[in-house]
Amino acid sequence: MKTHLPVQKAIAILSLLFLFFSANAQNAPYKPSATDMANAYLRAERLDTALRNIPTNNDIVPSWKKDGTAFWYKKNLPNKNWEYLYLNVVSGERKVAFDANKLVSGIEKSTAKTGINNLLRSTDLFFKDELTLKLKLDQKWYQVNLNDYSVNAVTDTSVYRYNPKSRLQQKHSRWAGSETFSRSPNGKNEIKIIGGNIVVVDLDTKAETVLSKDGSIEKPYSNFEWSPDGKHIIAYKTDPKEIKKVHYVLSSVQGTTRGVLKSREYAQPGDDFTSYQPYVFNLATKTVTKVDVEATNFFGPQPLHWRNNSSRYFTYEKADRGHQRFRVIEVDVETGKTKNIIDEKTKTFIYESRIYTRYLQKTNEIIYTSEQDGWQHIYLVNAISGKQQLITKGNWVVRDIDSVDVAKRQIWFRASGKNTNEDPYFIHYYRIGFDGKGLVNLTPEKGNHVLSFSPDRKYYIDTYSEVNIPPVTSLKLTANCKIVKELEQGGVQPFLQTGVKLPEVFVAKGRDGVTDIWGVVCKPSQMDSQKIYPIIEYIYAGPQDSFVPKSFLPASEMQSMAELGFIVVQIDGMGTANRSKAFHDVCWQNLADAGFTDRILWMKAMAAKYPNADINKIGVYGTSAGGQNSTGALLFHPEFYKAAVSACGCHDNRIDKQWWNEQWMGYPVGEHYAKQSNITNAAKLQGNLFLIVGEADENVPPESTYRLADALIKADKDFDILSIPGMGHSDGGIYGRRRKRDFFVRHLLNAEPPHTNLTPSK
Repeated sequence: MKTHLPVQKAIAILSLLFLFFSANAQNAPYKPSATDMANAYLRAERLDTALRNIPTNNDIVPSWKKDGTAFWYKKNLPNKNWEYLYLNVVSGERKVAFDANKLVSGIEKSTAKTGINNLLRSTDLFFKDELTLKLKLDQKWYQVNLNDYSVNAVTDTSVYRYNPKSRLQQKHSRWAGSETFSRSPNGKNEIKIIGGNIVVVDLDTKAETVLSKDGSIEKPYSNFEWSPDGKHIIAYKTDPKEIKKVHYVLSSVQGTTRGVLKSREYAQPGDDFTSYQPYVFNLATKTVTKVDVEATNFFGPQPLHWRNNSSRYFTYEKADRGHQRFRVIEVDVETGKTKNIIDEKTKTFIYESRIYTRYLQKTNEIIYTSEQDGWQHIYLVNAISGKQQLITKGNWVVRDIDSVDVAKRQIWFRASGKNTNEDPYFIHYYRIGFDGKGLVNLTPEKGNHVLSFSPDRKYYIDTYSEVNIPPVTSLKLTANCKIVKELEQGGVQPFLQTGVKLPEVFVAKGRDGVTDIWGVVCKPSQMDSQKIYPIIEYIYAGPQDSFVPKSFLPASEMQSMAELGFIVVQIDGMGTANRSKAFHDVCWQNLADAGFTDRILWMKAMAAKYPNADINKIGVYGTSAGGQNSTGALLFHPEFYKAAVSACGCHDNRIDKQWWNEQWMGYPVGEHYAKQSNITNAAKLQGNLFLIVGEADENVPPESTYRLADALIKADKDFDILSIPGMGHSDGGIYGRRRKRDFFVRHLLNAEPPHTNLTPSK
């Protein structure tokens, strides 16, 4: 029998109405009552406390015996207890190093001190052997016989200290500049600066030889160094520039009735720097030659590296201001002529702080890292000809060099992105030959790794985890990477028993439709499947690194905030580091971009997967560069972001520190600085904004926030501001974090947080 058309339409309409109301019933916004919110705050506090009382042991730090046959380490236990374990690597035996109660009792009996248990958490503690312990308490040393726990004061304070995380080759900071060596290599002469000029004094006869006459008190010679044969002096004629100051007032110093003015040097983008012009002085002929190169006007003079068995040629590094050219320059001391051994140029930026250089004098070679092929890799450079040989290669990133074994011609380094089946930010450790052969992955297991070696590098301890997978720590043999003994393995069950939902990893395509953007998602432990929850993004888009956590993270501010009724996320968008050069270059003269296009696409894709995410209610918060980013979210993307909390933000890159901002925004300071300023764009504000600033911030000047407030006031915009007396560079501390939560509860949940003024002070 046929159904009449009107009946068919009625059924269809009723079906649509059912689906509509069903869908909306399942996706109704979470609207907590005042009681619900009070319970949520209490639950968040209790959960955070419970999680932090469960040990993670993310970072096992061993203390090795000098001969490398044994080590000990402190293991965290539940409820903030701890124990030491001792492992004999020869026999493989691991045991509890001592009975903590007996040790405490023995020390208290011998010293008449109390509270020893707390002191032992952070004291210097060393094993002479398995049964003899030496430790330092209140500046006094004691030796403990672990057979009977007898304690004796000792005057012999000699102990073997070895930091397993220290690098065999420390990276030189170019900000540190070069040392000045006044005494000649043979010890017979000494350099003095008199009236800004170089004078050489014969230490036997006290005779003085004046080598320069054009120096002055205003423009003196400085930063001098001898050639290895003592026949030449390299010095720099300086053109000093005063570093301008910034100021702040401490309003609430106890015992005063007036604000206390503080001032300090603080270079901002575009400020003048002292310049250094190199010269070579010949002691035999008493002549001076100006080196054929422009003055160094960014960083100070850098260390000199002489050719093997030669006092005629040296090289030094020069980074041009604006970070678009980096050179290793060779100088002929007899002529002053120069040659570029390395000359890297770019149209965007060279990330100078990531450049690693190691000078191998005996072979006249340089180990050098660069992004010149599109990815950060290691090069072997002939220090005479400049010829470069790529040691590592591929679409992955060398994160840092840990050490160089010159004898074996091997490089030990960290990298990420080489394992294509996992998160491209996970750090793994490798070694490789200078010739690019023999690559060995010391840490093949999936996860983010932290590694440390024994003193002789025969063994290493490897700890790896993921943001939602607890860490595993193993002792391994360096020769073959085989596991000698598994030391620790965390379990997920103690955390899940608290009710927490561990962070989830989510990946979506970026603005190019090809590149994967990685982030994490934190959800409330008591999320109602029939409700939708506002999204809050924790943002920090500083191009100096990547910031989404990769190691095990059951407890965090993000998780604690999620407990109030939010889905909290963190994302690394384009413009941050540790991916390809092209990925990083998005930030060039473009800090206002902050990867927002990628972040918005990521959150939309996340909301499509997670039906409990309310894509129409987006909040964002951040500190420092994240403070700049969170305010920028409201100014430049008001169609998406609705509420922001910005702590100690760098709201105008012209106000912030010179070195950081010129690295990404370039030099000279151009119109793009003003166009991207939150202060310049303050009148665009549409959403709800909460500014937090510490009056004693010495990282980002407080006036950065106050000038933004001034611009918002002049634009007749509503906003909240919290200035915290005495606070430095911070998110506001406990008070500021509570106010941040209250702000999001009011503006995204349309609810009232607990009224703390009605609660008696503790």
